[in-house]
Amino acid sequence: MSWLDKIKPSFVSRAAGDSEQRASVPEGLWRKCARCDAVLYRPELERNLDVCPKCNHHMRIDARRRLDIFLDESPRVELATEVEPIDRLKFKDTKKYKDRLSQAQKATGEKDALVAFQGELGGRTIIAVAFAFSFHGGSMGYAVGEKFTRAANKALELGCPMVCFSATGGARMQEALISLMQMAKTSAVLERLKQASLPYVSVMTDPVYGGVSASLALLGDINIAEPNARAGFAGPNIIEQTIRQKLPKGFQRSEFLLERGAIDMIVSRQDMRSTINRLLGKLCHAPAEQSALEEPAHVEGNIDLDVSQSGEYIPAESD
Repeated sequence: MSWLDKIKPSFVSRAAGDSEQRASVPEGLWRKCARCDAVLYRPELERNLDVCPKCNHHMRIDARRRLDIFLDESPRVELATEVEPIDRLKFKDTKKYKDRLSQAQKATGEKDALVAFQGELGGRTIIAVAFAFSFHGGSMGYAVGEKFTRAANKALELGCPMVCFSATGGARMQEALISLMQMAKTSAVLERLKQASLPYVSVMTDPVYGGVSASLALLGDINIAEPNARAGFAGPNIIEQTIRQKLPKGFQRSEFLLERGAIDMIVSRQDMRSTINRLLGKLCHAPAEQSALEEPAHVEGNIDLDVSQSGEYIPAESD
């Protein structure tokens, strides 16, 4: 027997054992932060609401998870589930629009790029909607505009506040003017909320561009953004090519927008529930249950969050 025959069994055995050990480690257990390159343990990252503990980078999360961590655990009702996108123009580029829709629906499990729920925040009934950026870049077409409008009408019916989480590239080009019509449609229903004195809080997450930024995303009674989120109409590359100038550092980031008065607050994801709950306590003149929500810790802006026990607004010294 040669020396090769003697070492072969042990070598094969070790290789097989290594293979079994590697196979026992589940895939997707680690995630790399796009900003600081830190390798993060996914379960811990999820407990931190997909915010990097090293650099505070707010990673994108899907619409249902966002609403799940925002709303109370009380029973929720999904709204406008029957609304689906319609290919009225029979649009086709390199691929048929209806095929793109089918592909996105299979990949995300959503019918379109908006999810709407009736639920509670701090014991107060609210309507909450969130954009699914993974569905066609969160673009707004007929179905998104219709769902948003029906959700706002539900808020009018119940006499309750509405909260919207935006993450979008803008109007959906495959629906042409039909998608642009949704800007007027959503703006009109938000005016009805305003006339009814029902609060509308808009939260911009990364990114918010195009027709959505020019309509429902910046029409809130309070406009909030997550840290370092991008928001604007045209992207910085397009602007630089148009004006042939270099844009300042941090252009269109939430900190840039807050400094120039385009938004009211920057709120960390961990503090979003408690902050909006307190804001609604002011705007609705009726305090919700405060005991279950922690004091907000990471909030930038000029809005005082103090609310008395009666729910009345307590002016700050500078007011």
